[in-house]
Amino acid sequence: MKFKHFIIPLIVIFLVQCTRVPITNRKQLLLIPESEMIALSLSSYTDYLKKNPPVVSGADADMVKRVGNRIKNAVQKYMVDNKQAQRLDGYQWEFNLVADSTVNAWCMSGGKVVVYTGILKYTQDEPTLGIVLGHEIAHAVARHGNERMTQGLLVAVGDVTLEVATANKSKETHDLLMASYGVTSSLGILAYSRQHESEADKMGLIFAAMAGYDPHVAVSFWERMGKQGDKTTPVILRTHPTDKQRVESLKAFMPTAMKYYKPL
Repeated sequence: MKFKHFIIPLIVIFLVQCTRVPITNRKQLLLIPESEMIALSLSSYTDYLKKNPPVVSGADADMVKRVGNRIKNAVQKYMVDNKQAQRLDGYQWEFNLVADSTVNAWCMSGGKVVVYTGILKYTQDEPTLGIVLGHEIAHAVARHGNERMTQGLLVAVGDVTLEVATANKSKETHDLLMASYGVTSSLGILAYSRQHESEADKMGLIFAAMAGYDPHVAVSFWERMGKQGDKTTPVILRTHPTDKQRVESLKAFMPTAMKYYKPL
C-alpha cells in the first residue's frame, strides 16, 4: 500500500518538478517542495548547533561571517541579474564556525552554513575561504540536497516514503537530510555526488569571483587538499572528483569565471 501511495504523486511530481540548475542549465528532478526542504534544514541545523555550539568570537569566526556575507550578496545579485531571484525565496542566511578538526564545510537549503575549524588550515586566507563558501553555497542554490534526497527517497521506497519524509520528519528523514548535505556520508547517494561537486565548483567560482575573490586560488587550494586526501579509495566510490580531475576542470572553467571577477 505504501508503494501505491508513493508512486501516484511521484508520477505527477516527475511531470512538473523537472527544473534547471542556474549557470549550468542542467535538468534536475526534485520530489520535495523547496519550502519543505528549508523547513527540514532549519530543524536539523538548529539541532546540530545545540550539540555543536558555534565559535561566537575571534578573528576566524568574524572571517567566516564576513566572507559568507560577501558570497551571499554575490549570489543574490547573480539571481536578480538573471531573473532567478525566486530561487532564494525563504532563505534566512546564517554563517557559523564550529570547533571540529574535520576538514569540511556545508550549506543547507535556506542558507544555513557551517564551517569546521579543521578546514581553515587548508584555506589559509580569506580569498580561499571565499572559494570554499562559494562552492558550499552553490550546493544549496543548485538544490543538490533536494536532488540527493529525491534519489534517496527513490531508493528507499517502502521505508521512507514522500509522506513520511515531508510530514513525520522521522529519524530516517533527518539522517537522509544530513547525508544529502555532506554532514555525513552514505554510499547510497554517491551516484550523483561527483556530478554535484563538479557543478558546485563551477557555480562557486562565479559566486566567489563576483564577491571579489580571485578564482585562481581554487587551484592551489585543491592541490593542497589533494595532498591530504585518501589515495586508496577507488575513483568510482569517491564523493568528489579526483584531485587531478578537479584541478583540470577548474582550470578549464577559469576563463568563464574571470569574466565575473572584480577585485576587492
